Amino acid sequence: MSTMYEAMKRRHSVRTYDPNFQLSEEQLLTLLEEATTAPSSSNLQPWRFIVFHSESAKRALRPIANDQRQVEEASAVIAIVGNRKMYEQVERIQAQNVAEGHLNEQQKEMMIQSTMRTYPYASPERLAQIASLDCGLIAMQLMLLATDKGYATVPMGGFDHEQFHETYGLESHEYPELLIAIGKEVGTAYGSSRLPAHTLTTFL
Repeated sequence: MSTMYEAMKRRHSVRTYDPNFQLSEEQLLTLLEEATTAPSSSNLQPWRFIVFHSESAKRALRPIANDQRQVEEASAVIAIVGNRKMYEQVERIQAQNVAEGHLNEQQKEMMIQSTMRTYPYASPERLAQIASLDCGLIAMQLMLLATDKGYATVPMGGFDHEQFHETYGLESHEYPELLIAIGKEVGTAYGSSRLPAHTLTTFL
C-alpha cells in the first residue's frame, strides 16, 4: 500500500498532546505550503490561515474554543479562514500562473473574464458554500500531511465563530471555518468505526 493510504489509516482525532513538544514557525509554514496544493473551485484558493503558536495566543483562544484543553496543550492551532469574495484574488492568482509558465497572457485573460462573469453574481449562500467546501479540502490535506510527518491533529468546529470573527478582526466576507490543533500525541486515542461504503453507495 502507498504511504498515503497508510497515513489515512493512521490519522485519527487526538485530544491529548505533549505540551512540551514544539513545532517551529518554519515547520508549520512548510506544512501549510504543502497543503495549499489542495484543489479549489476555479483555483481561487478561498482561504487564509491564522496560526496560534505562542502560549499567550493559545491561552486567549481557549475560552473562544469552548475551553478545549488541546487548544493550549497542542504545539499550535491553525484557524482556516474562508474568503467569500475569493474572486477578488483572480488577477493575482492568474498573474502567478503566467509567471510560473502555466498559462500565457491570452489564457490568463480568458480565465479572469470567466471568473468575473460568474462569481461576483453568485448568491451569498452559494459563495459561502464554495468557500466552506474548499476549506474542507485543504483541511483534510493538511491533516494527512501532518500525519505523514508524524504529528497528531484534531479538527474543531465547536467554537464561538462570532466571537472569533470579532476578536481577530476578520473582514465581513470572511468566516472562520475550522480550527485544527497540531502537535505530538500523548497516550493512545481510542479508535472509531466507519459505516461500510456498500451501505452508503448507489450505482446508477
